[in-house]
Amino acid sequence: MIKTAKYFIATCLTLIVISCSMNYSFTGASIPPEVKTIHISQFPNNAPLINPMLSQEFTDGLRNKFQSQTSLILVNNDGDMTLEGEITGYNTRPVAIQSDDVAAMNRLTITIKVTFINNFDESQSFTSQSFTRYEDYPSTQDLTSVSDGLVKQIVEYLVDDIFNKTVVNW
Repeated sequence: MIKTAKYFIATCLTLIVISCSMNYSFTGASIPPEVKTIHISQFPNNAPLINPMLSQEFTDGLRNKFQSQTSLILVNNDGDMTLEGEITGYNTRPVAIQSDDVAAMNRLTITIKVTFINNFDESQSFTSQSFTRYEDYPSTQDLTSVSDGLVKQIVEYLVDDIFNKTVVNW
């Protein structure tokens, strides 16, 4: 009985020590405790078709995600982690062509090229990885009338994808 109790206590202590070596959040992010800061550069819009608000909306969304979902402190440069990149694609094209060669739907696609540097674990770093998301909308609607809502949704998906790739290791 005493041997079993000692084994149980030793196992519990081992699990506590292991769990304390990583910071976990309710989002599933696992960030080593020595990582305290993150630098997120402005993502310029270098897409052939420009949405004037996309750069700011995306960059703000990414910064807000890291500030609200982690304990990392956002810094202006030289962070323990760094995210930088550019918007490389913003386009719309017809999809769901009907029998009369008319598109029933159009697709807005946004592509972001990202470089992530983790100064404490280089194996987690990556360069020039592209993230792409899209949303479809009826061809009866003009892009300018639906772009605000579509962009907001696509940016949210892209931010989640990048967050998951960088700190959730998903």
